[in-house]
Amino acid sequence: MKKTYLFTSESVSEGHPDKVADQISDAILDEFLRKDPESRVACETLCSTGMVVVVGEVTSEAYVDVQGIARRVIREIGYDKADYMFEAASCGILSALHEQSPDIGRGVTRETPLDQGAGDQGMMFGYACRDTEDYMPLPLYLSHLTLRLLAAIRRDENSPMPYLRPDAKAQFTVEYDAETNRPLRVHTIVLSTQHDEFDTDEAMHSRIEADVRNILLPKVRALLPPETAVLLGDDVILHVNPTGKFVIGGPAGDTGLTGRKIIVDTYGGKGAHGGGAFSGKDPSKVDRSAAYAARWVAKNMVAAGVADEMLVQISYAIGISRPVSIYVNSYGTARPGISDSEIAEKMGELFDLRPAAIIRKFGLKNPIYEPTAAYGHVGRKPYTAPVEVERNGKKETVPVRFFAWEDLDAVETIRTAFKL
Repeated sequence: MKKTYLFTSESVSEGHPDKVADQISDAILDEFLRKDPESRVACETLCSTGMVVVVGEVTSEAYVDVQGIARRVIREIGYDKADYMFEAASCGILSALHEQSPDIGRGVTRETPLDQGAGDQGMMFGYACRDTEDYMPLPLYLSHLTLRLLAAIRRDENSPMPYLRPDAKAQFTVEYDAETNRPLRVHTIVLSTQHDEFDTDEAMHSRIEADVRNILLPKVRALLPPETAVLLGDDVILHVNPTGKFVIGGPAGDTGLTGRKIIVDTYGGKGAHGGGAFSGKDPSKVDRSAAYAARWVAKNMVAAGVADEMLVQISYAIGISRPVSIYVNSYGTARPGISDSEIAEKMGELFDLRPAAIIRKFGLKNPIYEPTAAYGHVGRKPYTAPVEVERNGKKETVPVRFFAWEDLDAVETIRTAFKL
């Protein structure tokens, strides 16, 4: 009998209170970088019933309308009705941003830009595997995709699910082959979606469950490659709004806080996480920039065929530019004759992992962060788009690369180095 195991990951929608907070923080960061690319920002947001509080440290030449940005983000997410008890036009917004500590700043600023020190100590992780074409774990990939589609259905003027509200959570459990670690099938789906009050509780629950099964899941299957779609069979166990009702949600149902969904933001519990959040932090904070670099290295290594699965850890000391250590775990999937220690050593030789080099490589001083704040910072499709920035008092539109850490632009270099 084939040995198997189950692994579960979850995602949350853009209307989840923690994600509302993340998006406000990253939108504020973007606006500072739009006007002053040298801005140093550590912005935290708290959301509750009818209230938003923005706190943190900022050093910048730019002025930013914090209230205006927060209201714009809340409105675009979909909190635009008084019935939600959290609404863009009427919620109270308190800003308490202050200047960054000079004790931190002195460790980052250097005469030679490439010698810029890390903005803090810590260890950052990147991960990649062959579950999907995006080199992401399948349970998280499916959770993100399902919620993106649910949001698209909610925003449709002729929505077949017109009762949907912004808050939602999806959780996928996948059965894996214990010997090969390959996904075999989707075992269980749990979907909780906020909704309007209509009809009786039993009728609401029945309608929503039927719509998830007959409208949402077919849309999910249609977007999957054939080899993945076949894993989402009709025998899947489905739980929709398991309590039977989910009318009160968003910040009115639960307090939201920046940085509380770091596993949703990364790999859904696969691999590891160093503990540092991303949103609201400028790229001098290696919590963010080095985590993106670690993902890029891991993804390119797996794509190059060095291993089928890889976890990369990079650690830093505050004020010091070069990593303290690089660690690799290929979970026994590395090509024969290639050890994890050899992979780690070559990483240090092939890639410049100083914070300033990472920032330059991925264009991290551009206003690119708000799109990262929902549905994952990794595993996304990279793209280039025009962005308006303000430089020396003049506005201009420039092409900017988003999610550049997802580019597979180091594969040939790696293959050459490892003689693959």
